[in-house]
Amino acid sequence: MPVKKIAISVPEDVARQVDEAAAARGVTRSRFITDVLRTAARARTDAEITRRLDELFADETVTREQRETARDYQQAAPKDGTQW
Repeated sequence: MPVKKIAISVPEDVARQVDEAAAARGVTRSRFITDVLRTAARARTDAEITRRLDELFADETVTREQRETARDYQQAAPKDGTQW
């Protein structure tokens, strides 16, 4: 995977905490920071998806349709002990 080097400035105590956390996990500083940034970016994406879903399901029509579909699937499910 291609990489891009960047330079950032952080307070010394933060750099020390990053180095300690990386060492505790047995990874390099770069790997640790990459993992943290990836997690933060994913959380932002997940939060946006959640916001959009919340917005969608705020619509009573959509909510009602989803409940009806779920009920229909539940009724179509095999009874206990029955294989499909």
